[in-house]
Amino acid sequence: MSRTMWGKLRGLSLRTGLRWKLSAAIALVGALVALALSLVVHNAARVSMLDNARDLQDERAQFAQRIYEGTGRLQFGAKVDDPNIPGELREKTVEGRRATYVAEDDEASTPDIWAAVPLKDGRVLSLHSPFRDRSATIMKDLDQALIIGSIAVVFGGCALGVLIGGQLSRRLRKAAAAAGQVAQGHTGVRVGEAIGGVVRDETDDLARSVDAMADALRQRLEAERRVTADIAHELRTPVTGLLTAAELLPPGRPSELVKDRAQAMRTLVEDVLEVARLDSATERAELHDILLGEFVSRRVAVRDSGIRVDVVHESEVTTDPRRLERILGNLLANAAKHGRTPVEVTVEGRVLRVRDHGPGFPEELLDEGPSRFRTGSSDRAGHGHGLGLTIAAGQARVLGARLTFRNVRPPGSSPEVPAEGAVAVLWLPEHAPTSTGSFPVLPFPKK
Repeated sequence: MSRTMWGKLRGLSLRTGLRWKLSAAIALVGALVALALSLVVHNAARVSMLDNARDLQDERAQFAQRIYEGTGRLQFGAKVDDPNIPGELREKTVEGRRATYVAEDDEASTPDIWAAVPLKDGRVLSLHSPFRDRSATIMKDLDQALIIGSIAVVFGGCALGVLIGGQLSRRLRKAAAAAGQVAQGHTGVRVGEAIGGVVRDETDDLARSVDAMADALRQRLEAERRVTADIAHELRTPVTGLLTAAELLPPGRPSELVKDRAQAMRTLVEDVLEVARLDSATERAELHDILLGEFVSRRVAVRDSGIRVDVVHESEVTTDPRRLERILGNLLANAAKHGRTPVEVTVEGRVLRVRDHGPGFPEELLDEGPSRFRTGSSDRAGHGHGLGLTIAAGQARVLGARLTFRNVRPPGSSPEVPAEGAVAVLWLPEHAPTSTGSFPVLPFPKK
């Protein structure tokens, strides 16, 4: 076998469920045990029947001996000095001993049972007969019963394995699902409560470990959020003072650079504070009824009159206009900074789309969603802090909306083909979020 083929075989992996692995293992062990027991029982029964047959043949030989020595007649098919007597049996009778012998014949289905006794005149009286048909029938019935029993053991083992493995597999799947929710940021989820059950096993140890990890993660995230919010809050005052002082500088290029950098720092501080507030999950939407198409058209016109807004279908929605404007502004800013013109905005019912014609979103963002202080690849996001889309996604959660990202490629093209643009889609919910922040989740349409 070539190295290439061996490498491919080593690279192959077969994924099966735990229940089927346990079922196969129990069935295999049951089959081995059933086979071993069947062989032991078969051999023990055969040896016992052969011993009984030899004892019976020995008694017949003694009875035939007494009749022959008394009357000279041969009974039961006995012979004197039979030339076909087996050699081992003859040797024993030469020593003056009675003996029996089982002659196995490969061509015959049943063995011959021999018995021989020495006569007073030195000759040997012997007789033989095949193993009784009834005994052979009993052995066949026994073998059949052993085969049926072995098959029943194997199938019973399979059923038991499926039952036990299914229960364990369900617990593990529940634990994996709960751990996945923890990985997505839902640190309040408890794996131990998710798996439930009365019987305790190693799965509960796993659940306790994951729950402890989730608690530690939540505490760490909360500490980081507080530190970030405190730092940003402490920076707000000196940055405001810096901006005020910059206004007092004499006009010129140096003063413009100072004002620009101070304003950028102030914007960053405000964004960090907003992210901290969104992370705290205490933000609540202030709801108003608006016409989505009209609202978006006015806000885009104020921001950039060169961006075209296409209202396919107007719809009245109940949402927070301030937060919706924040989402729209961040999406447009991201498209202007990292994409290419033309930037297109489309409103269709409760769905808002912002598309540019740039190189597309980074794969990390498509796979994991926006992340603060990570801007992705240099071809689309070579500069910035990654807070714009993070804030947009956080505000969407407060509105009970869903914000998705995808790249536009030619129909039927592979993922390796460069993107022809990026699309951010905001799906507003049919029902407004409640005062507690809960909301019905809008079904996500399949592509």
